[in-house]
Amino acid sequence: MKRFIETLKNIWKIEDLKSRILTTLGLLLIYRLGTRVVLPGIDPSQLAALKDQTSGGVLGLLDMFSGGAFSNASIFALGIMPYISASIVIQLLGMAVPYFQKLQREGESGRRKMNQITRYLTLIILLMQGPSYLANLHSQLPASAFVLQGALFTVSSIMILAAGTMFVMWLGERITDKGIGNGISLIIMIGIIARLPSSLWVELVSRINEQGGGLVMFLVEMIALAVVVALTILLIQGTRRIPVQYAKRIVGNKQYGGVRQYIPLKVNASGVMPIIFAQAIMFLPIILVGFSDSDSATGFAARMADNTGFLYNFITAVLIVLFTYFYTAIIINPTQMAEDMKKNGGFIPGVKPGRKTVEFLDTVMSRITLPGSIFLAFVAIMPAFAMIAGIDTNFAYFYGGTSLLIMVGVVLDTLQQIESHLLMRHYDGLMKSGRIKGGRSVI
Repeated sequence: MKRFIETLKNIWKIEDLKSRILTTLGLLLIYRLGTRVVLPGIDPSQLAALKDQTSGGVLGLLDMFSGGAFSNASIFALGIMPYISASIVIQLLGMAVPYFQKLQREGESGRRKMNQITRYLTLIILLMQGPSYLANLHSQLPASAFVLQGALFTVSSIMILAAGTMFVMWLGERITDKGIGNGISLIIMIGIIARLPSSLWVELVSRINEQGGGLVMFLVEMIALAVVVALTILLIQGTRRIPVQYAKRIVGNKQYGGVRQYIPLKVNASGVMPIIFAQAIMFLPIILVGFSDSDSATGFAARMADNTGFLYNFITAVLIVLFTYFYTAIIINPTQMAEDMKKNGGFIPGVKPGRKTVEFLDTVMSRITLPGSIFLAFVAIMPAFAMIAGIDTNFAYFYGGTSLLIMVGVVLDTLQQIESHLLMRHYDGLMKSGRIKGGRSVI
């Protein structure tokens, strides 16, 4: 406890870090307040049917991603997922379309152009999702809930919903630039955390009201949750170290090299991004058939709306494995790593420099990525098993899945940035021994 208080004092002493943390908290507070601002023309007291619709299933998960804004008929109701969907499309185009490949090679200027294209695509997606969301409101809420009617309400609401998501994007960018951590990831995480206290309380009350061992079952659930959290942290922080030997070099009167260092290759180099991307894809069937038709959907659409069904979880797991390899290929460049080692006089013992080193690094990454991706997929579908076991739907989302992975990954990444500020100014880090290994939560 003493060390924790001392760390808080050290954080407060660093003006830049203190300013960044306060800026982050202020912008997140603005976002949370915005999720409570109901669309003009809707009576807030008549949203009970909408809240019942989002109490479970895929729409419940979508409501969690929006921080509860979906069920509140808020100006932020469409959340940040349209931006993530647009980002997926642009990144896939970067692998297939020469124009986007050229932009990727242009460095900072190319990145700015791609970001601008992503924003335009996000706006197009919003203009398609806005009418679908309004149709859902009309099907779920009584006519008396709409103070405004007709084209005026429809057009103004679509514009407000689109502007709301674009404003959330802007908040995320400001947090990334002026605050601490990745803004978009923090916005998603804060919406998830906001539901944890109420979900925990509902689960506790339901177990207390059970006859015969309800509290014991609740204790077992808490232990299982702690084990899942520990496994998730291990998944995010797990690495394999590749030894690199540096040859001796004498420059003037000084000797350089002659030491062995290690390249830490992460088992899950892509962090939480595969599961966010996969979840964005899994929302598409509900968006395409319309939010209002999700309850009455049949066939393939109905199975894709059942997040406890085999097909939904199987496709989710496959997408996570594929996106893990895809995102790892973007992050890790064996050719560049081999060239950097060669320039600095380094080599991997027993492996020839050049092409052999590239093949060796690529093989190692493929081997460690496979079990990492499978374990990531397993953690992602664990909430389905929790729901089948009888755990409350909202609380079951925290047994792995997108919720837990995002929370753990983003928290570790943010703490790592705070620790970097402390160590850079010669203060002790957040941990007594070792350093925090953050998960890649950057979108």
